[in-house]
Amino acid sequence: MPRKRKLLTQLSALQSNSSFPPSDVLDNLSTSTPEGDSSPKSSKYFATVKRNSSQLETDFFNQPCVSLAKSFLGQILVRKLPDGRELWGRIVETEAYLGGEDEASHSKGGKQTQRNAAMFMKPGTLYVYQIYGIYFCVNVSSQGEGAAVLLRSLEPLRGLDAMRELRSSSRKAPAKPLKDWQLCNGPSKLCQAFGIDKAFDQRDLSHDTAIWMVPGHELPGEQDVVATTRIGIGNRGEWTQKPLRFYLRGNRFVSVVDKKTEREMAA
Repeated sequence: MPRKRKLLTQLSALQSNSSFPPSDVLDNLSTSTPEGDSSPKSSKYFATVKRNSSQLETDFFNQPCVSLAKSFLGQILVRKLPDGRELWGRIVETEAYLGGEDEASHSKGGKQTQRNAAMFMKPGTLYVYQIYGIYFCVNVSSQGEGAAVLLRSLEPLRGLDAMRELRSSSRKAPAKPLKDWQLCNGPSKLCQAFGIDKAFDQRDLSHDTAIWMVPGHELPGEQDVVATTRIGIGNRGEWTQKPLRFYLRGNRFVSVVDKKTEREMAA
């Protein structure tokens, strides 16, 4: 009996006794080849999407907003493009938006709308919104009603050429090639470079196959993190001055450096 027909017979017998055949049988079936043909053949009927074993899961995102904003520093955002290329960037700057009480938050007063619904979803849900009718910003929900963390800047690690292509296609006029530190040093630049738009709103970072996070290898200590005021908040009373922006001290990929705060830390 040909090998493939024999394996099919084994599979049929197993299925009659169990709803899930052993994985080794499926593996053998999907890689079996006709006699004399050494090239591997894969069966579309048993194709599966493998999850990244190191992918950060819901438990990581399920923490208070300020804690999550700090914990993101040093972690790696991964984006898989439709053509299969992967973009990797180390998170170097974030901002915390605390929900109802936070006058600078889109969910201030606990108001939930169609636009900000992702802020009220399970921790690890992406909240993507548009500014100026052109650019996008990406946030990640945390613990707390309507609380989320804005990803402000990344340090590009892999796929820089693809990032340049995506940034160039988003720019209005031809310009000089962007330097590495210019690719993702701001929330909208980050979204352009990673091809993130409104279609990513309400996606789950712990399960999505096009965007996820993996642990960073060199996580910062408390002394490496600068806590300062958020950018572009405007007149929001005391919330304008609250130190809810966090970035890696001395990292050149940060969008805006607070030299005064850094001098105070050094002192």
